Amino acid sequence: MRYALTNAILHTGYAELLHHAVIISGDQIEAVVPTAELPADIAVHDLGGLHVAPGLIDLQVYGADQVLFSTHPTVAVLARMQAAFCQQGTTHFLATMPTNSPVLMREAVQAGKAFRQQHPNGGLLGVHLEGPYISHEKKGAHQAEFIRVPDVAELREWLHLGEGALRMLTMAPEVATPEAVALLREAGVVLSAGHTNATYAQATTAFRSGFTAATHLFNAMSALTGREPGVVGAVYDSAIAYASIIADGVHCDFASVRISQKLMGERLFLITDAVAESPEGAYQFRHAGDRFVDRQGTLAGSALSMLQAVRNCVQHVGISLAESLRMATLYPARVLGLENHLGLVAPGYQASLCLFDDALEAHGVVFAGELRLAPPLGAERP
Repeated sequence: MRYALTNAILHTGYAELLHHAVIISGDQIEAVVPTAELPADIAVHDLGGLHVAPGLIDLQVYGADQVLFSTHPTVAVLARMQAAFCQQGTTHFLATMPTNSPVLMREAVQAGKAFRQQHPNGGLLGVHLEGPYISHEKKGAHQAEFIRVPDVAELREWLHLGEGALRMLTMAPEVATPEAVALLREAGVVLSAGHTNATYAQATTAFRSGFTAATHLFNAMSALTGREPGVVGAVYDSAIAYASIIADGVHCDFASVRISQKLMGERLFLITDAVAESPEGAYQFRHAGDRFVDRQGTLAGSALSMLQAVRNCVQHVGISLAESLRMATLYPARVLGLENHLGLVAPGYQASLCLFDDALEAHGVVFAGELRLAPPLGAERP
């Protein structure tokens, strides 16, 4: 399968290009060339002026399309989530399991492994375990009964069962042990500080000792104050720590997103933290307008898509479209060490692209080389 996408505004990650085409061969980007230089015999898809960017990457999402991974961690649920995300312009994601029972935590990594084996070119990058080694003081909507101290034997079991499926783990630095950190780092798991009441000193030490990210900046973490900078201050002060942020105007004010981006630059990336309605299990959510809440009414997740988060950054935060897209593509790819394969429109990169219009509404994706464009746009000529 070899074809070209034309008549589009290309956002490569480094430049905005007009009158250029993306040549796709199999599941990879072969070239980005001036339209006038396209081979005469290549199949062409005219995108009618749509924007083309790298496929969006969500490193923290729990469910979609009325299914919730944290309640039903199965291959079928992951397939349904992937299909829903493709309609939203998101091509890659980490399925996230919050603090839960040992059984469900095991099932999450097993489902991640099984899905990746069945769909080696799928969009699932792995599993993000958000807990269970977190702070009781900053548990947020997490269930207190499942919070526990780090257990190296349990971690070894997850790593064994997942065989590489466990890609990120959110843990409170103040409860982390050197043995747990070393084991996870050796296995290539990204350690993210979250649901934490750590002091600035504790968080700074963590960022120097194996933690490379922070989970949903501002939410469920110690705040920046004049006498105690907390985890937020440690994130700002770090030279290496990435942080995810939920740009919905609910989890944190848009001004906080803007200030953080000014201070952090390329270390700040977008997530949705999106959930789905669920009337069963430990995590029961209901849709409350622009957010989801749990049975107690506690803020428990967003109603965002990644493209909506990008749009919010452009329209409400004041970040350029180019940078907002990088926050949803290149920067999360870097967090997982995948920046040589994902996050750019460039030769040799995976042919996973997001297609959207001037209003930043999704019109389809290229998913592992396959063009999935909503009608009536798109016309093919041999």
